[in-house]
Amino acid sequence: MAAKISFIKSAVFKKDYPHHNKLEVAFMGRSNAGKSSLINNLTKSKIAKVSQTPGKTRLLNFFDFSKYVLVDMPGYGYASRSGSEIAEWQPMIEAYLAERDSLVGLVLVMDIRRKWTKEELVLVQFVHSHGRAVAIALTKSDKISKLEAQKFLAKHKKDSKVDAVFVISNTKKIGYEHLEDYIYKYWIKDVETENVYEDEIDDHESDEAES
Repeated sequence: MAAKISFIKSAVFKKDYPHHNKLEVAFMGRSNAGKSSLINNLTKSKIAKVSQTPGKTRLLNFFDFSKYVLVDMPGYGYASRSGSEIAEWQPMIEAYLAERDSLVGLVLVMDIRRKWTKEELVLVQFVHSHGRAVAIALTKSDKISKLEAQKFLAKHKKDSKVDAVFVISNTKKIGYEHLEDYIYKYWIKDVETENVYEDEIDDHESDEAES
């Protein structure tokens, strides 16, 4: 689903989040997981900065993309960052994931070769506890064989207990269509349909009250 993408704004605090009428999908990943490359390939743009120094994203970056707003989030697990930086970013990340009404899901970007850790588990549980969906994008699949990729895929599904897991290659540019189709079908389209239905119910009840 190719579409233009444009930068809206960056924010830290809830009061600074942009106002719009679309649903939001957030992208988050560890250091050097390939999040920026994934976003650029997914959106067919170069809007997300790809740096030789991992962890350059410091803010919540909002982009208007097709049917939804894409949010590029600061990552986690950066050993080079100071304790004060982590202490500042954790409330920002948790507040957005817990309190943003328009957020429908989080795409967790991971190097397919990494092991599932307690950090990922806590993150997924936190997101689920606030009623958000989670999908996992396993990048760098070009670094291993197809057989290994299938083994890692099965392992990540088992460890994460997340069904929506996608094998991605940034260099070969494969897997993006499946991820994007899933986001639109299950996170955007379904929610839009629910909202339309609820609006129709509200209108019907209003008409009955007036008659």
